[in-house]
Amino acid sequence: MSLVSSSPTRRSLLASSAAVAAVGVALRTAPSYAQTALAAGGNAIRPFHIDVPQEQLVDLRKRIAATRWPDKETVTDASQGVQLATIQKLARYWQTDHDWRKIEARLNALPQFVTEIDGLDIHFIHVRSKHENALPVIVTHGWPGSVIEQLKIIDPLINPTAHGGSASDAFDLVIPSLPGHGFSGKPTAPGWTPVSIARAWATLMQRLGYTRYVAQGGDWGNAVSEVMALQQPPGLLGIHTNMAATVPPDVSKALSVGGPPPAGLSADEKHSWDQLDDFYKHGLAYAQEMSNRPQTLYGIADSPVGLAAWMLDHDIRSYGMISRVFDGKTEGLTRDDVLDNVTLYWLTNTAISSARLYWDTAQISTGGGFFDIRGVTIPVAVSAFPDEIYAAPRSWAERAYPKLIYYNKLDKGGHFAAWEQPVLFTAEMRTAFRSLRAAG
Repeated sequence: MSLVSSSPTRRSLLASSAAVAAVGVALRTAPSYAQTALAAGGNAIRPFHIDVPQEQLVDLRKRIAATRWPDKETVTDASQGVQLATIQKLARYWQTDHDWRKIEARLNALPQFVTEIDGLDIHFIHVRSKHENALPVIVTHGWPGSVIEQLKIIDPLINPTAHGGSASDAFDLVIPSLPGHGFSGKPTAPGWTPVSIARAWATLMQRLGYTRYVAQGGDWGNAVSEVMALQQPPGLLGIHTNMAATVPPDVSKALSVGGPPPAGLSADEKHSWDQLDDFYKHGLAYAQEMSNRPQTLYGIADSPVGLAAWMLDHDIRSYGMISRVFDGKTEGLTRDDVLDNVTLYWLTNTAISSARLYWDTAQISTGGGFFDIRGVTIPVAVSAFPDEIYAAPRSWAERAYPKLIYYNKLDKGGHFAAWEQPVLFTAEMRTAFRSLRAAG
């Protein structure tokens, strides 16, 4: 997730909105720019292929088997963190049943590329629709996510006629890996924040030849998309978010000091307050550590099980869903979904490089909250999933985004919305951006 800060108050444990404001897939062949760009020097777009050495997978299983387990938690719930029974079930499946080669092949079946922007290699998936006039969209993941989050929505968005939509709903998809995440380069100096990433994404879309496009994101992806909206690069028509930044100043102030909610909140607003109040009081430990001391997290770079537990302990509703999955329940994610993503972090050794995004963003923080209103003035669409860290109420969204073109409150889905509920998420994307197609 994406809550960071640099001061001791609870609100300032969140990334500063003020600082951010300042600043079976039917695929085509690889896009035609790939061949010509190979000779374009610093702007080259290079094809990318994953081939993890087998010895790394053997080593991973050995490390899982060698885990030294702590004592069981002394409570019967998850109030002390990831429960021993849950992580041991995960470890057993990871060691004996999970097959990295399946997700590797799935990724390699997609057009993947790398290009250097501002001195850093950026990995991205780029899939063009077969339909004319497809709307280009750049979709950004968060932490502890990756491009794997978006795989289930690719074919429904580029090939809508095969998934209950019309040709006029088609998208071209650009799905980059954040700096320090996945197969993108790892920054070797401070400074990669949502501000610089937003500029890099605009450069990427320009380099791909897009003169009109939209952006989508949740978690860090929302921060990047909203900053793009603030920067207003040429061609950006609007954004869609599934983790909107809509918290009014009086609510943010009360949350920051642990006080009571402001008077006069509606039922929906009070529910959002309760979600945020609980998260700020009980869910920010990982963000505090990554904001302040990411380099100290050697344990999650050395222990696969330690990394998995760290990634599972993101927000209580996602954790609850994942723990039920490893109990054999059918949920939005499968055991393989969860472990595909954790294994990607392990194999790329990005546990600490991804954590530094929190630290880098904390350096530009002025103490505002990650969910504070940023002042976006271009068109915005909001999908509020009930099990997100907080479900933004319509009333807050209307105040936060003066050009709110779409709002929908869904009845299921959580933090990893595209991954958990791809059918609902696809429908949201189609409807959210429909009005901008003609306008663009």
